[in-house]
Amino acid sequence: MTVLQDSGSQVRGLAFAPMLLADVDEVYALECSVFPHPWSRANFIESLDSGYDAWTARDAEGRLAGYYLLMYAVDEAHLLDVAVAAGRQRQGLGRHLLDRVGARAREQGMASVLLEVRPSNERALAVYRRYGYREIGRRKGYYPAHGGQREDAIVMRIDL
Repeated sequence: MTVLQDSGSQVRGLAFAPMLLADVDEVYALECSVFPHPWSRANFIESLDSGYDAWTARDAEGRLAGYYLLMYAVDEAHLLDVAVAAGRQRQGLGRHLLDRVGARAREQGMASVLLEVRPSNERALAVYRRYGYREIGRRKGYYPAHGGQREDAIVMRIDL
């Protein structure tokens, strides 16, 4: 476990640790609380079983504040999922999770990080753009949407 030491009082003292199977129920509950079309519990279990790089961030009381999952392919990391608990949003934790994502990807020799995001997820899009991710394409009908519809994915990348 590593503890984030940062000058921002909202992120100081967060403990980062590899995500374990024992974390899945809590991670899944956070996922469901912040996304209208969340990953399934099985998605998290399969990601851990596949050896993806998955991390949790907890506050001093042990409450889950956020998490992310990365997959590595050749020289590019793919950010599969990232979330910040609703009560911790707009406090800089998302940026710090992206800092950790970039650091982990660089440690693994990756040259860039790729992600997909819904066009309707305007807050996430704004965070990614401010952070330096740039749109490189679209995946048509990538995400399930309300009423049996599908939503495109904006594909974004940042060079490390």
